[in-house]
Amino acid sequence: MVRDTRHCPALLIAAPASGQGKTSVTAALARLHARQGRRVRVFKCGPDFLDPMILARASGAPVYQLDLWMIGEAESRRLLWEAAAEADLILIEGVMGLFDGQPSAADLAERFGVPVLGVIDAAGLAQTFGALAYGLAHYRPSLPFAGVLANRSGSPRQTQLIRGSLPAGMTFFGSLPRDAGIELPSRHLGLIQADEVTDLDRRLDMAADALGASSDIELPPPVAFAEPEPAVVEPLLAGVRIGVARDAALAFIYQANLDLLRSLGAELQFFSVLADPALPEVDSLYLPGGYPELHLQTLSNNLGMRAAIRAHHAAGKPILAECGGMLYLLDELTDKAGESASLLGLLPGSARMQARLTALALQSVEFEQGTLRGHTYHHSALESPEAPWARGLCPNGKAVAEAVYRDGRLTASYIHFYMPSAPAAAAAMLKP
Repeated sequence: MVRDTRHCPALLIAAPASGQGKTSVTAALARLHARQGRRVRVFKCGPDFLDPMILARASGAPVYQLDLWMIGEAESRRLLWEAAAEADLILIEGVMGLFDGQPSAADLAERFGVPVLGVIDAAGLAQTFGALAYGLAHYRPSLPFAGVLANRSGSPRQTQLIRGSLPAGMTFFGSLPRDAGIELPSRHLGLIQADEVTDLDRRLDMAADALGASSDIELPPPVAFAEPEPAVVEPLLAGVRIGVARDAALAFIYQANLDLLRSLGAELQFFSVLADPALPEVDSLYLPGGYPELHLQTLSNNLGMRAAIRAHHAAGKPILAECGGMLYLLDELTDKAGESASLLGLLPGSARMQARLTALALQSVEFEQGTLRGHTYHHSALESPEAPWARGLCPNGKAVAEAVYRDGRLTASYIHFYMPSAPAAAAAMLKP
C-alpha cells in the first residue's frame, strides 16, 4: 500500500542542559508566529505536564507529548502526521540536554528528520558560545541542525560577540534578553501552572516582541512526515461517565489520555476537589497528579467532596489516582513547612514533602490487558502498610520501581500513565 506524505516546516528546540530556557524560547516562537496569523502546533518531548500548559497558551492549541519509548514511534508519527495536515509550523520542545537520556531529544529529531534549534544560555558567555554551538551541531553528524539562539543575553554588544563567534554557515535565530519580565516563574516540580501566572500573556508577548526584533529568520524549510499505519480503537468505555478532577490541586494529565478516553466512548465530566461540594453523576473517577500539598487545608475542609469520593469507593465504583491524586487518598499529607492535614483515608498511610526530588524515572507496569507505560516524578515520600499489587519497571535500568496499589476497584500509584500505550489496560481500570 502506497502511503501519503505531508510537508510542514518544523523545528525541535533543544539545549545543552536543563534550565537553559527551552520553554521560554519555544513559547516565544509559538506566540510570535501565531500573532502573524500562522497555525502553530507545539509538542513536548518526553513526560511533562507544566511546560505544555504554557505552550498551549502561547500557541492557542492543545499540546501533546512525543517520545520514542513512552509514546512510541508509531503514535509519535501519527501525531506529527495529523499536525502537519493543519499547521503552518510545528515546534517540538526537547527534554533535558539534547543528547541526554535513552531515547533522547536528538534521537527523536533524527528519527523524524526534524532540524534542531539549539538554545544556549548566554549568561557569562562571549566567543565560547560558538564552541558550544559547534559541539551541538557536530557531535552527531547525522543529526539535522537548523541553527542556534542565545537566551538571557545581557546586551547588544554581547549578542554581537556571540553572533560573530559562530562557525561559518551556522544560522543565528536571534536572542532573548535577560529580563525578569520574560522569565517564566517556577516551583519545586517545575514551572508554575499557566492559569496561576496572572501576567502570562504579557510575558509571552514581551518574549515574542524581543525575538521578533532580534531576528529576521522566517519559517524553517518543510519537513516530510510519512503517513502512519491506521489505528483501531474499540469502544471499550461506551456510555461510561468518568469524572476527571481538574483544578489547581489536581491538574497533571496528558491531553492524549483525555482524547483516548473519549475515543473509547467515555463521557468526561470535569470537577474540582477544591471547590465542588460533591461529585457529578459519574460511573468512574480519574484523580490525576498535581499540587495537593499546596492546598492541604482546602482539601481537608471540603468534607462534602471527601464524603462523596469515599461513598463512590464504597459502592465499588472505579477510581484511578496518579501521584498527587494518590496523595489525596492517604490518611495524611504533610507539606514542606511541616503542616499536616487529614485527607480521604482510602489508602492507609501518610506522605511528607521532601526538600529534594525523591524519584524521577520512566516506568512500565504489566496489567492483565497489556503493559502501560508512563513516568514518575515527585518530591514526597510515602509510608503505607498496604502491600503493592504490582511495581513499575524502569527501561533505563534505574532502581526506581514505583508501587501500584489496588483495593477493590481503586488503583493508585505515583506513576503517571500514558494511556494510549495500552488502551485496553486503561479502559479496564475505569470500566464499571
